[in-house]
Amino acid sequence: MIKIDTDNLPRHIAVIMDGNGRWAQKHTIGRIRGHRKGAHAVRTIVRACREIGIKYLTLFAFSVENWDRPPKEVQALMFLLEEYLRKELAELQEQEIRLTTIGDIDRLNPSVKEKLLHVKESTLKNDKMILNLALSYGAKDEIVYAVKKIMEDNKKGRIDIDELDKETFSKYLFTAGMPDPDLLIRTSGEYRISNFLLWQLAYTELYFTKVLWPDFKKDDLFKAIASYQKRERRFGLTSEQLKERNSQK
Repeated sequence: MIKIDTDNLPRHIAVIMDGNGRWAQKHTIGRIRGHRKGAHAVRTIVRACREIGIKYLTLFAFSVENWDRPPKEVQALMFLLEEYLRKELAELQEQEIRLTTIGDIDRLNPSVKEKLLHVKESTLKNDKMILNLALSYGAKDEIVYAVKKIMEDNKKGRIDIDELDKETFSKYLFTAGMPDPDLLIRTSGEYRISNFLLWQLAYTELYFTKVLWPDFKKDDLFKAIASYQKRERRFGLTSEQLKERNSQK
Protein backbone atom coordinates (compact mmCIF):
# COMPACT_ATOMS: atom_id res chain seq x y z
CA MET A 1 0.00 0.00 0.00
CA ILE A 2 1.31 3.43 -0.96
CA LYS A 3 1.88 5.65 2.08
CA ILE A 4 0.44 9.16 2.13
CA ASP A 5 0.56 12.03 4.61
CA THR A 6 -2.94 12.28 6.04
CA ASP A 7 -2.07 15.75 7.37
CA ASN A 8 -1.44 17.07 3.85
CA LEU A 9 -4.39 15.81 1.85
CA PRO A 10 -5.94 17.69 -1.07
CA ARG A 11 -9.20 19.19 0.10
CA HIS A 12 -10.84 18.74 -3.30
CA ILE A 13 -10.03 16.01 -5.85
CA ALA A 14 -11.51 16.06 -9.37
CA VAL A 15 -11.40 13.02 -11.64
CA ILE A 16 -11.83 12.56 -15.38
CA MET A 17 -12.85 8.91 -15.44
CA ASP A 18 -11.57 7.80 -18.84
CA GLY A 19 -11.03 4.39 -20.38
CA ASN A 20 -14.23 2.36 -19.94
CA GLY A 21 -14.52 1.72 -23.66
CA ARG A 22 -10.87 0.75 -24.07
CA TRP A 23 -11.12 -1.53 -21.05
CA ALA A 24 -14.06 -3.28 -22.68
CA GLN A 25 -12.18 -3.61 -25.97
CA LYS A 26 -9.13 -4.96 -24.15
CA HIS A 27 -11.29 -7.63 -22.52
CA THR A 28 -13.24 -8.28 -25.74
CA ILE A 29 -16.59 -7.41 -24.21
CA GLY A 30 -19.21 -4.77 -25.06
CA ARG A 31 -18.72 -1.11 -24.16
CA ILE A 32 -21.73 -1.18 -21.85
CA ARG A 33 -20.08 -3.81 -19.67
CA GLY A 34 -17.03 -1.57 -19.58
CA HIS A 35 -19.17 1.28 -18.23
CA ARG A 36 -20.68 -1.06 -15.64
CA LYS A 37 -17.19 -2.04 -14.51
CA GLY A 38 -16.38 1.67 -14.33
CA ALA A 39 -19.29 2.14 -11.92
CA HIS A 40 -17.62 -0.36 -9.57
CA ALA A 41 -14.47 1.79 -9.66
CA VAL A 42 -16.57 4.82 -8.68
CA ARG A 43 -17.77 2.97 -5.61
CA THR A 44 -14.19 2.01 -4.68
CA ILE A 45 -12.80 5.53 -5.02
CA VAL A 46 -15.69 7.21 -3.21
CA ARG A 47 -15.21 4.85 -0.28
CA ALA A 48 -11.45 5.41 -0.25
CA CYS A 49 -11.81 9.20 -0.30
CA ARG A 50 -14.33 9.10 2.53
CA GLU A 51 -12.07 6.78 4.52
CA ILE A 52 -9.01 9.05 4.40
CA GLY A 53 -10.90 12.32 4.84
CA ILE A 54 -11.18 13.96 1.41
CA LYS A 55 -13.84 16.66 1.77
CA TYR A 56 -14.80 17.17 -1.89
CA LEU A 57 -14.72 14.67 -4.77
CA THR A 58 -15.89 15.77 -8.22
CA LEU A 59 -16.34 13.06 -10.87
CA PHE A 60 -16.75 13.84 -14.56
CA ALA A 61 -19.55 11.36 -15.16
CA PHE A 62 -21.19 12.58 -18.39
CA SER A 63 -20.17 15.50 -20.61
CA VAL A 64 -22.31 17.58 -22.95
CA GLU A 65 -20.31 16.01 -25.78
CA ASN A 66 -21.35 12.53 -24.61
CA TRP A 67 -24.88 13.22 -25.86
CA ASP A 68 -23.47 12.71 -29.39
CA ARG A 69 -22.54 9.09 -28.68
CA PRO A 70 -24.67 6.29 -30.19
CA PRO A 71 -28.22 6.45 -28.72
CA LYS A 72 -27.96 2.89 -27.41
CA GLU A 73 -24.84 3.75 -25.41
CA VAL A 74 -26.36 6.99 -24.05
CA GLN A 75 -29.46 5.07 -22.97
CA ALA A 76 -27.30 2.48 -21.24
CA LEU A 77 -25.32 5.19 -19.44
CA MET A 78 -28.57 6.72 -18.18
CA PHE A 79 -29.68 3.30 -16.93
CA LEU A 80 -26.37 2.74 -15.15
CA LEU A 81 -26.57 6.17 -13.52
CA GLU A 82 -30.07 5.48 -12.24
CA GLU A 83 -28.97 2.06 -11.01
CA TYR A 84 -25.98 3.58 -9.20
CA LEU A 85 -28.17 6.17 -7.49
CA ARG A 86 -30.66 3.55 -6.40
CA LYS A 87 -28.02 1.17 -5.01
CA GLU A 88 -25.76 3.74 -3.36
CA LEU A 89 -28.26 5.90 -1.48
CA ALA A 90 -28.08 3.74 1.64
CA GLU A 91 -24.29 3.92 1.74
CA LEU A 92 -24.25 7.65 1.08
CA GLN A 93 -26.49 8.04 4.11
CA GLU A 94 -24.46 5.66 6.24
CA GLN A 95 -21.19 7.41 5.34
CA GLU A 96 -22.80 10.86 5.69
CA ILE A 97 -21.91 11.82 2.12
CA ARG A 98 -23.87 14.57 0.40
CA LEU A 99 -24.54 14.22 -3.33
CA THR A 100 -24.42 17.36 -5.46
CA THR A 101 -24.27 17.92 -9.23
CA ILE A 102 -22.98 20.41 -11.77
CA GLY A 103 -24.26 20.60 -15.33
CA ASP A 104 -27.57 20.74 -17.17
CA ILE A 105 -29.48 17.93 -15.46
CA ASP A 106 -32.70 19.00 -17.21
CA ARG A 107 -31.42 17.10 -20.26
CA LEU A 108 -31.30 13.81 -18.35
CA ASN A 109 -33.99 11.18 -18.81
CA PRO A 110 -37.01 12.09 -16.61
CA SER A 111 -36.69 8.96 -14.46
CA VAL A 112 -32.97 9.56 -13.96
CA LYS A 113 -33.53 13.20 -13.06
CA GLU A 114 -36.27 12.23 -10.60
CA LYS A 115 -34.01 9.68 -8.87
CA LEU A 116 -31.12 12.15 -8.87
CA LEU A 117 -33.17 14.89 -7.23
CA HIS A 118 -34.44 12.40 -4.66
CA VAL A 119 -30.91 11.36 -3.69
CA LYS A 120 -29.71 14.98 -3.56
CA GLU A 121 -32.62 15.92 -1.30
CA SER A 122 -32.18 12.83 0.88
CA THR A 123 -28.47 13.53 1.47
CA LEU A 124 -28.77 17.30 1.81
CA LYS A 125 -27.86 17.37 5.51
CA ASN A 126 -24.88 14.99 5.23
CA ASP A 127 -21.64 16.87 5.95
CA LYS A 128 -18.72 14.46 6.10
CA MET A 129 -17.98 14.58 2.37
CA ILE A 130 -19.35 16.09 -0.84
CA LEU A 131 -19.66 13.76 -3.85
CA ASN A 132 -20.14 16.10 -6.80
CA LEU A 133 -21.17 14.53 -10.13
CA ALA A 134 -20.59 16.48 -13.34
CA LEU A 135 -23.57 15.43 -15.49
CA SER A 136 -24.36 16.84 -18.92
CA TYR A 137 -21.52 19.21 -18.07
CA GLY A 138 -19.27 21.37 -20.21
CA ALA A 139 -16.95 24.04 -18.83
CA LYS A 140 -17.43 26.43 -21.75
CA ASP A 141 -21.21 26.20 -21.29
CA GLU A 142 -20.74 26.87 -17.59
CA ILE A 143 -18.74 30.04 -18.25
CA VAL A 144 -21.28 31.28 -20.81
CA TYR A 145 -24.06 30.59 -18.29
CA ALA A 146 -22.18 32.61 -15.65
CA VAL A 147 -21.70 35.55 -18.01
CA LYS A 148 -25.40 35.58 -18.89
CA LYS A 149 -26.39 35.53 -15.21
CA ILE A 150 -24.00 38.38 -14.47
CA MET A 151 -25.45 40.43 -17.33
CA GLU A 152 -28.96 39.69 -16.08
CA ASP A 153 -28.08 40.73 -12.53
CA ASN A 154 -26.39 43.87 -13.85
CA LYS A 155 -29.57 44.89 -15.67
CA LYS A 156 -31.52 44.39 -12.45
CA GLY A 157 -29.03 46.47 -10.47
CA ARG A 158 -27.79 43.55 -8.38
CA ILE A 159 -24.18 43.81 -9.50
CA ASP A 160 -21.93 46.61 -10.72
CA ILE A 161 -19.81 45.41 -13.64
CA ASP A 162 -17.03 47.80 -12.67
CA GLU A 163 -16.72 45.95 -9.35
CA LEU A 164 -16.70 42.46 -10.89
CA ASP A 165 -13.66 40.44 -9.80
CA LYS A 166 -12.53 36.81 -9.86
CA GLU A 167 -14.14 35.96 -6.54
CA THR A 168 -17.51 37.38 -7.61
CA PHE A 169 -17.35 35.63 -10.98
CA SER A 170 -16.71 32.29 -9.23
CA LYS A 171 -19.97 32.70 -7.33
CA TYR A 172 -21.86 32.46 -10.64
CA LEU A 173 -20.30 29.13 -11.60
CA PHE A 174 -21.97 25.76 -10.93
CA THR A 175 -19.29 25.10 -8.30
CA ALA A 176 -20.15 28.18 -6.23
CA GLY A 177 -19.44 27.49 -2.57
CA MET A 178 -16.85 24.79 -3.29
CA PRO A 179 -13.09 25.26 -3.18
CA ASP A 180 -11.30 24.82 -6.51
CA PRO A 181 -9.80 21.34 -6.99
CA ASP A 182 -6.34 20.88 -5.53
CA LEU A 183 -5.72 17.75 -7.59
CA LEU A 184 -7.06 16.59 -10.96
CA ILE A 185 -6.67 12.93 -11.88
CA ARG A 186 -7.19 11.70 -15.44
CA THR A 187 -7.03 8.00 -16.20
CA SER A 188 -6.31 6.04 -19.43
CA GLY A 189 -3.19 7.90 -20.58
CA GLU A 190 -4.84 10.89 -22.23
CA TYR A 191 -3.22 14.29 -21.57
CA ARG A 192 -6.02 16.83 -21.91
CA ILE A 193 -8.68 18.49 -19.77
CA SER A 194 -11.59 17.89 -22.19
CA ASN A 195 -13.73 20.92 -21.38
CA PHE A 196 -13.76 20.15 -17.64
CA LEU A 197 -13.67 22.85 -14.95
CA LEU A 198 -11.62 25.23 -17.12
CA TRP A 199 -11.93 28.17 -14.70
CA GLN A 200 -11.55 26.12 -11.53
CA LEU A 201 -8.40 24.25 -12.65
CA ALA A 202 -6.26 27.39 -13.00
CA TYR A 203 -3.88 26.34 -10.20
CA THR A 204 -4.80 22.68 -9.81
CA GLU A 205 -2.08 20.04 -9.74
CA LEU A 206 -2.57 17.66 -12.70
CA TYR A 207 -1.94 13.93 -12.50
CA PHE A 208 -2.19 11.62 -15.51
CA THR A 209 -2.05 7.84 -15.38
CA LYS A 210 -2.24 5.14 -18.05
CA VAL A 211 -4.45 3.01 -15.80
CA LEU A 212 -7.89 2.59 -17.38
CA TRP A 213 -10.71 3.79 -15.14
CA PRO A 214 -12.27 0.34 -14.46
CA ASP A 215 -8.83 -0.80 -13.20
CA PHE A 216 -8.30 2.29 -11.00
CA LYS A 217 -8.01 1.11 -7.40
CA LYS A 218 -7.38 2.60 -3.98
CA ASP A 219 -3.63 2.15 -4.43
CA ASP A 220 -3.78 4.14 -7.68
CA LEU A 221 -5.60 6.92 -5.85
CA PHE A 222 -2.89 6.94 -3.19
CA LYS A 223 -0.18 7.14 -5.89
CA ALA A 224 -1.87 10.26 -7.25
CA ILE A 225 -2.12 11.81 -3.77
CA ALA A 226 1.51 10.90 -2.99
CA SER A 227 2.58 12.64 -6.21
CA TYR A 228 0.54 15.70 -5.22
CA GLN A 229 2.20 15.78 -1.78
CA LYS A 230 5.67 15.95 -3.34
CA ARG A 231 4.85 19.12 -5.26
CA GLU A 232 5.39 22.71 -4.16
CA ARG A 233 2.26 24.78 -4.78
CA ARG A 234 3.54 28.33 -5.25
CA PHE A 235 0.51 30.03 -6.86
CA GLY A 236 2.82 32.37 -8.80
CA LEU A 237 5.20 33.08 -5.91
CA THR A 238 8.86 32.10 -5.66
CA SER A 239 9.92 29.28 -3.35
CA GLU A 240 11.50 31.83 -1.02
CA GLN A 241 8.32 33.88 -0.82
CA LEU A 242 6.30 30.76 -0.10
CA LYS A 243 8.63 29.72 2.73
CA GLU A 244 8.44 33.20 4.23
CA ARG A 245 4.64 33.20 4.04
CA ASN A 246 4.40 29.76 5.66
CA SER A 247 6.77 30.77 8.46
CA GLN A 248 4.47 33.67 9.33
CA LYS A 249 1.43 31.44 9.81
